[in-house]
Amino acid sequence: MRDLVRRIEAATPPGRDRAVDGLRAIAILGVVLGHWLVTALVADSGTLRVASPLLYQPGLTPVSWVFQTLAVFFLVGGQMGAKSHDSARARGVTYRRWLRARLARLFRPVAAVLTVWAVAAGALLGAGASLLTVHTLLKLVLSPLWFLLVYAVLTAATPLVARLHPLWPLAVVLHVDLIRFGFDGPAWLGWVNLAAGWLVPYCLGAAWGRGRLRGRTAGWVLLGGGAAVTAGLVLLGGYPAAMVGVPGAPVSNLNPPTLAAVTFGLAQCGAALLLRGPLRRVLARPAAWAVVALVNLAAMTVFLWHQTAMMAVSVTTLRLAGPRPGLHTVPEGPGWVLARLCWLPVFAGALLICWAAFHAYEAGRPRKGGGGAVRGGGPGAGGGSRVVREGRPGKQARQQAQQTQQAHRARNVEQRSV
Repeated sequence: MRDLVRRIEAATPPGRDRAVDGLRAIAILGVVLGHWLVTALVADSGTLRVASPLLYQPGLTPVSWVFQTLAVFFLVGGQMGAKSHDSARARGVTYRRWLRARLARLFRPVAAVLTVWAVAAGALLGAGASLLTVHTLLKLVLSPLWFLLVYAVLTAATPLVARLHPLWPLAVVLHVDLIRFGFDGPAWLGWVNLAAGWLVPYCLGAAWGRGRLRGRTAGWVLLGGGAAVTAGLVLLGGYPAAMVGVPGAPVSNLNPPTLAAVTFGLAQCGAALLLRGPLRRVLARPAAWAVVALVNLAAMTVFLWHQTAMMAVSVTTLRLAGPRPGLHTVPEGPGWVLARLCWLPVFAGALLICWAAFHAYEAGRPRKGGGGAVRGGGPGAGGGSRVVREGRPGKQARQQAQQTQQAHRARNVEQRSV
């Protein structure tokens, strides 16, 4: 591990803004923990249904304020998208080639998820699982994919929206909510906010990427203003306090996004901008940076498979041991919360298994075959080294191949991103 930390540190360009990677790691871990904490699969008469502890325990609402980090995703996405496009254009890379490379990193791992769950759904139905149970599981797997579709659309529109002022999409969200809630407009109109709402932090990120949000003033204005407006919308405007969807609630702040969700996201963006300095200082330490770099390298795998990990634990435990507290019981009372916290390490172990099985689809590296050559290179690996394996390799060859693979993995930390 010490060797890997050194290699990652050596592979990192001196001018890289590590705070951006730190914010992205915080965002992905926030989504994962948020889903694991506020999503319960309740065993009821041989079927599994989704329930939320926020419905039974409104006092847990602040949990949604901490772990609903989607605005930070789009802030970082806008920052990286604008910088990447400007860099590609400066190098003479065409828009089509740039976009194809960006989208391939997003959707290459999706094919593995869809294939596995198509087979799993058929196997569950063949084993006698109810249609309601299979529908519940598939919905949990597929529902996060909306994020990728919106992110892909905004990425494709980066040359157009990167110079757009965030107040324009914010004004669209404001008028949509005014028509919906103030004048009893059609509910379908709210889906306009699916693009307009997340375009607000994306535009902020693009401005950041082009050097227009350097000082701390913008962070404090966004944090204070966004928090104050959100509080007013919740206390006086009748918006829900939970910043995630709650089954059974008449209005969801997230599905589709409301003005309260967008202003809350502005507050999050302000906090993220203020965290840049402290994050840079923390991530100057090689060990801390190595953790963040590895999380970013596996970001898509973690995002796509974390619900599968939770469901695999739930279904397997139900079949082998019956309903367990905090896993299959109704999420009411502090006892459920304590029990669920005890299950989180089990979910993490299952997610680690999923990562081991499917991270290659995110990296996009071709699988090595038979007795070919192992190629690699990077800092500390002697440039491009090659080990030709004929039959059973010796100890020195195996060690050399392992070092080559570690160097290649460390170099990919910098070359691969979501």
